[in-house]
Amino acid sequence: MKTGEEERKALRGVLEEVRRLGRLSEEHRAEMRSVFGERFEKALRLVEERRVKRYTFEPSGRVVWIVVGKEKEYEILPRAGYCSCADYYFRVINGETGFCYHLIAQHLAEALGSIEEIEEGDEFYEPLLAEWRSQALR
Repeated sequence: MKTGEEERKALRGVLEEVRRLGRLSEEHRAEMRSVFGERFEKALRLVEERRVKRYTFEPSGRVVWIVVGKEKEYEILPRAGYCSCADYYFRVINGETGFCYHLIAQHLAEALGSIEEIEEGDEFYEPLLAEWRSQALR
């Protein structure tokens, strides 16, 4: 099993190439499978189903990343490496893994440009954030 740092390094390397090429090659897929196993397969499915969403609120320009999982919508903070899912709390925080599959999906979708872009008015920011955060508590 790879350490969290090894996972981060492998993901960074693949994502740089994906951004440069504009696609995910078979070699990239093989590398991601070897590093992340089933988490990569789940993440790829989320990307292919366009379940990674970037909400931009106007006129403030605030951005919220959401990944629609099996049961809930999860808030992602890409720069912080945070996800509101239970797997993040139980496996990422304790160092067992570097990423939950929602985080892998967000990074991969962003690199591929395969994101559902949603624009909302600032008046929807607080109600939507409250809904997403309440889902994390259920």
